[in-house]
Amino acid sequence: MIEIIFQNQQDARKLQGLLELGLSSSNISSLQLKDGYAVQIKTGGLQETADLVKRAMTHFIIETKQDDWFRRILSEQYFYEDEEEQQQILDIIHSILEGNRDDLSAFLDGPGPEESLSLAIEELMTGDISSFSFDSFVKFRLRPMMDQLERYAALSIDEYKMEQEYQMFIHMLRDFLKGRAPKRSAVHLVMGEETAFYDGGLIEIKRAELLKMVDRRLLFNHPVYVDSVTIAPLLSMAPSAIYLYSNEPDCPLARTVRNIFEERVIIQPLEAFIELKKILSAAGREKI
Repeated sequence: MIEIIFQNQQDARKLQGLLELGLSSSNISSLQLKDGYAVQIKTGGLQETADLVKRAMTHFIIETKQDDWFRRILSEQYFYEDEEEQQQILDIIHSILEGNRDDLSAFLDGPGPEESLSLAIEELMTGDISSFSFDSFVKFRLRPMMDQLERYAALSIDEYKMEQEYQMFIHMLRDFLKGRAPKRSAVHLVMGEETAFYDGGLIEIKRAELLKMVDRRLLFNHPVYVDSVTIAPLLSMAPSAIYLYSNEPDCPLARTVRNIFEERVIIQPLEAFIELKKILSAAGREKI
């Protein structure tokens, strides 16, 4: 028999519910203790039952406890007590854990939290163990996992702050754009190995000409944030339509252009620009 002792009755009931998904209720019992709550599992010496207990504990900790621990880290160590802010940071944490943020996971080395958890559970269940405290298990054996959770939280907070600054930056530039009369009806922006501007007739706008168009208030008031090569010329021209050609439409620069100019942006692959140039060349470079 394996006996797992909890201080929190709700935690005990959640684990018991998970165990009952794979074991007969006759093999699981619960016991109210003076200072806790025990879940007792009859294993009959079977490795299959012990493996099920390992899987249930892993699932319980990852799906039930891990977010609670993250929220506690955010609140107690970083003073993020607002639930909405906590959730936004948790969303970033989960995107890393699920392997969707290679740009962030590159800053994290060593095993992930789930790998550390599995190792700790395996070490705990190896040998002739009959009873253990869940809270002591967390405090002592899950210390490496807790350290990893803290690193994930710290990295995600940094990313959250950067995203907040980015949104403020986008809002500021949208305000600059409001009410600004378009100086060109259309601009073609090609993002290949280099970024190049073309007018409505697909004649390239040279860098010197672009610099003359730039509203100096942009660079004077926001020298750190505004890209003088691409964003500043676009904001200064305030075109009614921006045809953006790129094979990486989700790259940071393309995303920023879309976020600032919104419905004015029409995104197409680079091949579309090449084809359009051929058509115009064949037609004697008629205006479009």
